[in-house]
Amino acid sequence: MLDKQLLKQMKQDTPILEDIMGLKPVVWFNQNKREKPHLELTIHDVYEAEKLWERFIPFFIEVFPEIKDGVIESPLVDIEHFKAFENQKQSRNIHGSLFLKSDHELPVAGSIKARGGFFEVLKHAEQLAFEHQLIQEGDDYAKFAEPQMKQFFNDFTIGVGSTGNLGLSIGIMSAKLGFNVNVYMSADAKAWKKELLRKNGAHVHEFSGDFSEAISEGRKQTLDQPNGYFVDDEDSKDLFLGYSTVALRLKQQLDEKHIKVDKEHPLFVYLPCGVGGSPGGVTFGLKEIFGPHVHCFFVEPTTSPAVLTGLVTGKMEEISVQDIGISNQTEADGLAVGRPSKFATKISDQLMSGLYTIEDDHLFKLLVTLKDQENISVEPSATAGLIGPWVISETNYISDLHVDEENITHIAWSTGGSLVPEKERKAFYELGQKLLKSQ
Repeated sequence: MLDKQLLKQMKQDTPILEDIMGLKPVVWFNQNKREKPHLELTIHDVYEAEKLWERFIPFFIEVFPEIKDGVIESPLVDIEHFKAFENQKQSRNIHGSLFLKSDHELPVAGSIKARGGFFEVLKHAEQLAFEHQLIQEGDDYAKFAEPQMKQFFNDFTIGVGSTGNLGLSIGIMSAKLGFNVNVYMSADAKAWKKELLRKNGAHVHEFSGDFSEAISEGRKQTLDQPNGYFVDDEDSKDLFLGYSTVALRLKQQLDEKHIKVDKEHPLFVYLPCGVGGSPGGVTFGLKEIFGPHVHCFFVEPTTSPAVLTGLVTGKMEEISVQDIGISNQTEADGLAVGRPSKFATKISDQLMSGLYTIEDDHLFKLLVTLKDQENISVEPSATAGLIGPWVISETNYISDLHVDEENITHIAWSTGGSLVPEKERKAFYELGQKLLKSQ
């Protein structure tokens, strides 16, 4: 924890820190957002990333029959019943439409981490195959499913530190290609995720500390190996780009529903946030496609506000929530991160509209409502964005845009849940019911 005098000065300089440290739900708007940001990435990088996905379609068709047409994508679902129910409960109704971007349904890995995790592993595999002349430009990437390719990759190691879902995506894809894969998991990672990883051929290393300890040790052990490659969630451009390509698919989904996105018809997106890589990558892609007409809000647990702490203090990845006396203990295991991403946060600082925090109990209540009203089951962390439209509508943000609220399209991003075992799913639901009854 930081020196008391320094903390006192920081709270004077940044009054919202008082509420953040008091674990109160807060809403913060980003004053550093730029309409013309200075970024090292461009739309060209997004299109190049999309081309890699396209090259691997034959591989996906060959080894993952559950992936329709070889494309990793999730549906955009209208959750009108959920919206109507919440409108009855809230002090203020939201207008416009509300959709769920159902990344909990992403095939194989069951979470948004399939986008970034799969992408980085595939890019690394492609680079190795080119370097060793196992493929050449124009080849059919079904080759990556052949036994001799798996035998080749068996001489290489991939490592990753994770609270759960990123580990699943890296572990499953790496093992499928033939890599030796080690997943370094923090204490808050769920037991069933560790079991599933082992079942899929990954080596799981457990730590008593949090995400920062797991990723630090995983990085060291992996890079000490001669053929080791570490997927660094705290500082990865490739993870970031893997997430960004969803913007191209989302635009297509919106076009298919005849939904406009322009000045009079803005798009509001609510993204659960851990280390910040996935919401940052999605936001970057969306801003490249829709420009100032998309407004992206991150969501963090009150007990793990890593990105918020980095942004409001200006210290970015150089400060952790533990430094200001916050535990980083949350039931939203995918969001249990104490220190933000170095790579993603400096980009998000220029692009995101704001961030709000949410208490764990609220996540479980939303989980029950989503299940009851829409028959959609997700894990607790994936519900964080659902309340976004009401949180933002309680502020002046929308009125300052001078748009008709009926014209806003709201999208809550669901980040994980389809792989959750039935026993765990039932326990989540029962806890949510209990919390709803006691309020």
